[in-house]
Amino acid sequence: MARIAGVNLPSNKRIEIALTYVYGIGNPRAADIIAKTGISPDVRVKDLTENEVASLRREVEQLVVEGDLRRRVASSIQRLKDINSYRGLRHKKRLPVRGQRTRANARTWKGPRPSKAGKKR
Repeated sequence: MARIAGVNLPSNKRIEIALTYVYGIGNPRAADIIAKTGISPDVRVKDLTENEVASLRREVEQLVVEGDLRRRVASSIQRLKDINSYRGLRHKKRLPVRGQRTRANARTWKGPRPSKAGKKR
């Protein structure tokens, strides 16, 4: 099992997919990392050599991923809240930030619908 940026990569997955388990690495960035290291995207994580894992680690260390990226995102949201911008207020109220409608949707943010008193099922 390879450990990159503090994340244990799943052994049976292709390296191209396994790299996306690291926060901040999606499919395009994973493909770029693999191209730079010269590793085949079809090789499984369990079949990687120590040199290949080390080269992957070096490439990922140059990026802002995992804890640093999470901290950066959280501080950006906190900055919006502190300056009382519209987006910051939406974050504070736990409502959709990017202009989505809230009358019929936004159940993820708003939570389950309140039950009506006396309603029979």
